[in-house]
Amino acid sequence: MSTETTTAAGGPGGPSGGAVPAKGLHAGILDLGDSVMLGLASTAPVYSLAATLGLIVAVNGNYTPLILILGFIPVLFIAYAFRELNSAMPDCGTTFTWSRRAFGPWAGWLGGWGVALAGIVVLANLAQVAGQYLWLLIGDGSLAGNKVVVTATGVLFIVFMTLVNYRGIRLGEHVQRVLTYVQYVSLGIFAIALISRIAGGAPEGQAFDFEWFNPAGAFADPSAVVHGVLLALFIYWGWDTCLAVNEETENPAKTPGRGAVISAFVLVAIYVSVALLVMMYATVGTEGIGLGNEANQNDVFLAMKDVVLGPWGWLIIVAVLASVLSSTQTTILPTARGTLSMGVHGALPPKFGEVHPRNQTPGFSTQVMGAAAVAYYVAMSVLSENLLSDSISAISLFIAFYYALTGFSCVWYFRGTLRNSARNLWFRGILPLVGALVLTAAFFISAVQMWDPAYGDTQIFGIGGAFVSGVALLALGVVLAVVCRFLPSTREYFTGKARVTAGP
Repeated sequence: MSTETTTAAGGPGGPSGGAVPAKGLHAGILDLGDSVMLGLASTAPVYSLAATLGLIVAVNGNYTPLILILGFIPVLFIAYAFRELNSAMPDCGTTFTWSRRAFGPWAGWLGGWGVALAGIVVLANLAQVAGQYLWLLIGDGSLAGNKVVVTATGVLFIVFMTLVNYRGIRLGEHVQRVLTYVQYVSLGIFAIALISRIAGGAPEGQAFDFEWFNPAGAFADPSAVVHGVLLALFIYWGWDTCLAVNEETENPAKTPGRGAVISAFVLVAIYVSVALLVMMYATVGTEGIGLGNEANQNDVFLAMKDVVLGPWGWLIIVAVLASVLSSTQTTILPTARGTLSMGVHGALPPKFGEVHPRNQTPGFSTQVMGAAAVAYYVAMSVLSENLLSDSISAISLFIAFYYALTGFSCVWYFRGTLRNSARNLWFRGILPLVGALVLTAAFFISAVQMWDPAYGDTQIFGIGGAFVSGVALLALGVVLAVVCRFLPSTREYFTGKARVTAGP
């Protein structure tokens, strides 16, 4: 059976109009607040700051707050592209659906692959961190260094969050709300403690200086700015989850887009304000708890927790653990819904397009995404933890790829409406194009950096392991697309005669 619903806002200037097939998902169950919460949770803000702040400081020093803002700009521009495309086609396939409408079936398939790939690889990282942090809370923390125990724990976390998503969007929203409260309350206590200590005169601290936001000073070393912005791009990734649940949100053509933009602005406010507090208290020095200390770069909060919170230092571990777990759950959401949409549109076998009749979730797609993440995580852990680390570094390539593709799709799809108004010109044309061009540049700059055998922890055939694993995984998408081109169940998608199935 084929059923289609048509959005109120079509896509003039793009092929096919704005028709979106109904899939049987639980429509209208999420509101704007839920949408924003999912966008914030998926970025894992506490963990992202803990793991990335020290790396940015190592490159940019006191200019770190400015770098966080500069990294936000192309992300904001792409958020506008997501919003505009969603207003015309609120399909849970997001990048897959939009790039297909703009550039054809091959671009759509590879865009969907980029979304799924980033999700699967980052789930391995989140599982690893969740396993380590859980065991840091238990006993003397020694089990956090036990590879078998951590891997088994990480697998259990992925399985549990997959089950939560399988059972229904409302259950997932309830779990997400609890985890979000835990991480933000803990982060709030940490921030208040920092403010109190700074106000009391931190002996090793430094006073706020407007120079930290001076572009002229930062760009004295352009390569450092580029490196820092590339690092900052990663910590903003994830807000687009609220677009992937657009068909389950009230007013799907408008609310998810608003949620994406709001969550993006909230993120930059959190990142910059917390970074300023941490810099003022700990400084960017290379000694002790200084953010420039190499011993602290993998997790600046872990290094500061006991100094700032004393016997309550475990709250930071809880905050990071809650952050990682919430991101684990919300990362499964867009990957499963992306492959659901691909199944409905005929780009994947029909089984992927099935929605559980009672739970109203992408049952099969959710199970496949969870299983793929477990398989990837276990395989990488067995083969080499260093290779796992390098493949995670390659996530920036996947993110830049599908974000840039979305930006270009927005410009091309709406090309016929750009002259209709100044608003259309800016939000459907100029800003998405600039964001896409910046992210394309980021893709190639990252690739060049990863090519260096000194980059990361491994090298393969004299080339950086991050580059090889990143390119290999992207190339796998091309191979799978070619296979689907000739499969009886999916070849019509590539020939322009794709079936469109729908849920009840």
